[in-house]
Amino acid sequence: MNAGTVKTGWNFHELYLWHDTGNAAAWFPPGLTIEPGEHAENPATKRRFKNLVEVSGLSDRLVRIDAGPVTEDDLALFHTREYIGRIRAMSDDRGGDASYLTPFGRGSFEIACLSAGGTFAMIDAVLSGRVNNGYALVRPPGHHAEQDRGLGFCLFGNVPVAILKARKIHGVERIATIDWDVHHGNGTQSAFYADPGVLTISVHQERLFPSDRGDRTERGEGAGEGFNLNIPLPPGSGHGAYMAAFEQVVLPALVRYKPELIVVPSGFDASAIDPFGRMMLHSDSYREMTRLLMEAADILCRGRLAMSHEGGYSASYVPYCGLAVLEQLSGIRTSVADPFLDVFRNYAGQALQAHQAAAISLASELAGSIPA
Repeated sequence: MNAGTVKTGWNFHELYLWHDTGNAAAWFPPGLTIEPGEHAENPATKRRFKNLVEVSGLSDRLVRIDAGPVTEDDLALFHTREYIGRIRAMSDDRGGDASYLTPFGRGSFEIACLSAGGTFAMIDAVLSGRVNNGYALVRPPGHHAEQDRGLGFCLFGNVPVAILKARKIHGVERIATIDWDVHHGNGTQSAFYADPGVLTISVHQERLFPSDRGDRTERGEGAGEGFNLNIPLPPGSGHGAYMAAFEQVVLPALVRYKPELIVVPSGFDASAIDPFGRMMLHSDSYREMTRLLMEAADILCRGRLAMSHEGGYSASYVPYCGLAVLEQLSGIRTSVADPFLDVFRNYAGQALQAHQAAAISLASELAGSIPA
């Protein structure tokens, strides 16, 4: 697909930034031995990402995708009614905690519904042909939320809810998700663990969060057995390891599955200076992973590729990773240069290491066993 013919969607809403996680020491609530500070999941990374896209001039050349909130019936496609009601009741009061260290404030229920709505709107725009691809810069994130609990700063499963709603409307039968957040996409995995209609792939730092999830042995169950693929990478993995994981595992899995749509839960916390991960990616890593997925989408599903924002906690660096992805999606290179790029490229260990290659080889064996 020629760059000049690509239409790239962009979803953002100021209310995403009004989701209130309160104060904390990273993620622990303050107390007599924990000094109050800023919660890790705060608006800064998303606001600075949006601001850099505007400063670069790229936002003027993207297709604006507006969104409305999903309904409680939409949420119930994945979540239990009891859980939905509990979050709504706490949100209507003074807020609370979705389960464990996942705080939210008054009004966060409505904002979380809008966040899932933004993800759906982007998927809907791609499937309807209004855009070829697109990025939903939503908040709160969603890929850790499970059926009956929030987790890891996530209230509702943005991607699962959006996919399940889109399947009802558009009738798509085969969707693939590729989660490149540094943490395992446990919520998305759980949503489709018995569902052969969604191939779930997660590339993440091994046993980081949740520490008991994301192993290669988690392959799905029942009719969904074989349609869940985890690629746990050793801490310290850099550009070379991720490129090998994509070329040896992700792309062959997509070719075998032949999806009608590719969805990316997109976290930028595998970057070299993220405080919550120990990986070494840079903006060109995300640019290259996007290019590879776009090429696969062109061959397999008419270029249909949608991304929904997840984690990333370096306010300084998330914007450059996000801009690189949007530049690649749109085929438009702006004049903004990543000031960190040369430093991170030169980090020792960016090339594929032997122990990383061994882990990727084990995962590649699983890609060939995806049921045809």
